[in-house]
Amino acid sequence: MRLTNHQIMTIRTTVADVFGEGAKVWLFGSRIEDQQRGGDIDLLIKTNYADVMKIARTEINLMSRLQAKLGEQKIDVLVEYPTRETYPPIFRLAKQTGIML
Repeated sequence: MRLTNHQIMTIRTTVADVFGEGAKVWLFGSRIEDQQRGGDIDLLIKTNYADVMKIARTEINLMSRLQAKLGEQKIDVLVEYPTRETYPPIFRLAKQTGIML
């Protein structure tokens, strides 16, 4: 995994701060491969929040906080929540290949 311990802890605590202690976060994509270079930070977050507007505001809050704490980096976030009816295949792939932080 190509994240430092500081980056991992920052992601974990920031996700918990904005989505709540029950939120789970996975890293997926190129950053899980030690032999690759570069790449954005791809995160899947599972939350119990059900209100889509609250989720959208919370995701924006998360992104701004992560940018402030980790510096200018490309960060992509997927959010899984209980009221979502369908999920694109990327969600399944993220859970199957990702690493829970």
